[in-house]
Formats: sequence, structure tokens, C-alpha cells
Amino acid sequence: MVRAVVCRELGPPESLVLETFPSRALKPGEVRVAIRAAGLNFPDILMVAGEYQLKPELPFTPGVEAAGNVVEVDPAAKRVAVGDKVIVKMRYGAYADEAVVAASQLTPMPSTFDYAEAATFLAGHGTAYHALIDRGRVEPGEVLLVHGAGGGVGLAAVEMGKMLGATVIACASSEEKLAIAKARGADHLVLYAREPFQDAVKRITDGRGVDVVFDPVGGEVFENSLRCIAWGARVLVIGFTGGIGLARTNLLLIKGASVIGVRAGEAVRRNPGLGEVRLKALLKWAEEGKLRPNVSHRLPLEDYARAMRLLIERKAIGRVALVMG
Repeated sequence: MVRAVVCRELGPPESLVLETFPSRALKPGEVRVAIRAAGLNFPDILMVAGEYQLKPELPFTPGVEAAGNVVEVDPAAKRVAVGDKVIVKMRYGAYADEAVVAASQLTPMPSTFDYAEAATFLAGHGTAYHALIDRGRVEPGEVLLVHGAGGGVGLAAVEMGKMLGATVIACASSEEKLAIAKARGADHLVLYAREPFQDAVKRITDGRGVDVVFDPVGGEVFENSLRCIAWGARVLVIGFTGGIGLARTNLLLIKGASVIGVRAGEAVRRNPGLGEVRLKALLKWAEEGKLRPNVSHRLPLEDYARAMRLLIERKAIGRVALVMG
């Protein structure tokens, strides 16, 4: 029997239910994975509320990434064996004890990670990679402004931006979050409540502004970011947890700037070659100890609603994982 968190009606995390189902038989080419941890991402919350661009048919189980052990393999599945430690990539379905997926959805776990770290790696760091490398083309010596630097994807951007040779300005809502950002490589720290971040950026850069903005927040944060950019800046739109931002086109024109949308998953679906290059690089950097998710909370599967609330209430620092067994 398998436990899974199920969305039968759209709404808040508390509307979800934990149910038990029998395991289903494998189809040709499929693999059964005993999930040991599942990563939480803000799109999970939007999806169960019906506010995400992907709208699965009800009922469905949320969760886009997990990690665990392969326990059964159909003979048609290639390059996978029982006992393998793997990361599971899904569009939804990760909040469960078990996943039955195609072998192509599996990635070997980095040997340097535990299950919770592996289950919270590819979505956040994959988004940061696509944003900073594929879309933003960050160069050594450039100045990178990271909003929401205490969140999962923001902290990944801090870590990766520093690794790419950028000067990183990290903005967050608490001193505790900024301390973690500093430990992951941030050069300058900005507390939102202390001063307007655009003023802090101008002070730090002697009025020049930043070359790249990494923005998973949106709303006024996006709008005010346009007031502290350098000539030729790239403003990367990662998400809109703080609302939809409106662009002042005169500010973009004056600075010769670009606003660039970032959809890491969709980019790979349209161009699988991008995903192969990204995955190879991320796994290499993980094995070398250059990248590691910061998992601030690990909760049992039955505490799924409380875990999701940690993201909604901005109480997580880095990532949150559900752990099983």
C-alpha cells in the first residue's frame, strides 16, 4: 500500500488529504521508486490552488521532485537497476511513498547528498542555472542582484552566481536568511526592512547599478529593480510570489535593458539538449562540493500542510523536504 497526498478540490494546503492506495503494476519501460524524500516548491502551492500555468486534472498528487531507491524495474527499462539511489523528476506526484515513472525521469543521486538534499536540488538549482547561464549569460565581474535570497531558488542563485564569478548582492526579509546567503557566497547583504533596496544597490555600486537582476518575487520588487540597473542590464523574471509586476518601459529604454522570462522546465521540454547540458553541469558541481541545497526543515509526509505553510509564510531558509520512512 502507498500513501499519497491528494488534491481532490482546489484550495489551500489544508484542503489536501493523505490517502492510501494499492501499488499498481509496472508498464513496459517503467520503474518503481521507494521515495525517501520529496522537495517542496512554490509552484506546488499554486498548482493545488489552481493558480499555476499547469493545471492537472483532479484528483492529483502535488510535488515535482523526489529522491529514493529503485525497488523494481521493468525489463524494457534501460540503464537503471534495483538498489540505485535516484532523483525523480516529475510534473506532479512526488508527495507520496512511491513513484512509478519512466526510466528517463531518473537521475543518479550525487554521492555527496542525503535524500532530502537530493530531493531539493534539481528544481531550484536547475532554475538558477537556466536563469543565470542560459538566459542571463552572467559573466565574471558582473554585479548580480538576487531577490528572495533566503528562498530555495534565490539561495541557489546566490551560490551559483558567486561560483560564476559575479559580485552578488543578496536581498532578504530577515537577518537569519541573510546570514545563510552570506555563508553561500553573497558579497553584500540588503535587509528589505532596513532601507529601500534600490537605494542600497546604488550605494553599493556607486550609482552604477547592477548588470543582472534575479527576481522570483515580482510586484513592487520587480518595478523598483528597474530603478537600479546598469546599462544593458538583464532583468530575469523567475516568478511572482509577491504579485505581478508592471514594467516602466521608459526605464528599460533609457538603460538599454532587457526583461527576460525564465521557465526552466518548459525550456527543456522544447529543447531537450538544454536539459542534458544543464544536468551534466549540475551533477558535476554537486560531486565537487560546489553546490548543495540548504534544507532548513525536514518534516514527515503527514505534515504536508505545515510544510507548505512554511513556504507560504516565508519561514523556510532555502528548501523544505518531506521525509518518508
